[in-house]
Amino acid sequence: RFRGKGYQEGFTEGGHLGETEGRRYGLANGAKIGSEVSFYKGFAFTWKCLLQKNQDAQKNSKRLKVLNTLLEMVQRFPYEDPTYDKLQEDLEKMRAKFKQICSLLNVQPACQNATAAGMSF
Repeated sequence: RFRGKGYQEGFTEGGHLGETEGRRYGLANGAKIGSEVSFYKGFAFTWKCLLQKNQDAQKNSKRLKVLNTLLEMVQRFPYEDPTYDKLQEDLEKMRAKFKQICSLLNVQPACQNATAAGMSF
């Protein structure tokens, strides 16, 4: 009887602690991912504005196309769906697109969390 009661109390307490720890972990990692995606959006939007003002339209057409692709990826990102099963896959695609843009623009990536926001176990 005591063992059963102890088990039930431990199970309940463990559930509460696990929920609290999971919420804290989710907030921290959600903030990292949000920061990374926001960085990509700001980066792409800024470069798009700069390139549109430039007179060399032929040279910038490919750059603008890739920037627009990244902006579309950011726009489609599921911010409100925490159960989205392809979250890491979409983040990796954004990271790859960002690296492609940096190569086309001949700039060094400056976001510190760009590669560190992935989950590791």
